[in-house]
Amino acid sequence: MTESSRRRFVRAALAVLAKDLRIEVATREIVTTAGFFAVLVAVLASVAFVTGPETTTRVAPGALWLSIVFASVLALGRTWQREREESAFVGLLVSPVPRAAIWCGKAGGVLLFLFAVEAVVVPLIALLFHVELPLVAGPLALVMVLGTVGVAATGTLFGAMTVRTRARELLLATVLFPLLSPSLVSSVAATREIFYAAVRGQSVAVGEVSDWLVLLAVFDGVSILGGLALFGLLVED
Repeated sequence: MTESSRRRFVRAALAVLAKDLRIEVATREIVTTAGFFAVLVAVLASVAFVTGPETTTRVAPGALWLSIVFASVLALGRTWQREREESAFVGLLVSPVPRAAIWCGKAGGVLLFLFAVEAVVVPLIALLFHVELPLVAGPLALVMVLGTVGVAATGTLFGAMTVRTRARELLLATVLFPLLSPSLVSSVAATREIFYAAVRGQSVAVGEVSDWLVLLAVFDGVSILGGLALFGLLVED
């Protein structure tokens, strides 16, 4: 890829990202809806289980990542639903930009939306399950970023595949959850180790969860490369 091609690719991806962000700033529907749902899952989990050290270690990581992954389905469904309206998706496909750049812009938007949701959910989980967040903020942030990148990259790719179907949310969840299982298992396991240290009042070094971080990084790399390579094929008529 030449320098001019790279610049055109980046400009196109940023244009798609800016479009999604402008729409979200005007409507606030994705972050509000997905955030409310994620908060509800977190609160229900804290009410359903008696709080304590065991609950924090065993329940809180699952509650955190379940709320995020379910919220991601809502966010992905809505961000692609916007492209269905007034044939906006057709306009993107016929525009003189690389198909992979469209995927990058859409994935970047979903990633930012999920980060906004996590900015609310993570402190709430820490409050409800009595996690000393300052002790584990660094390693937990790294796990959250790596886990969320995989969700956004994979979800955006297969969200494009289901955008033209009627039962898109159901089909997306059916396809997406099995594919995300390696990332979710690694994220939950790493978060469990981090929360376990927090319960004991100890800080966590990144090296203590390095194996899970490596798995997350590999999954993210495969997801990103898959999105760049396969998006154009999935959206062909």
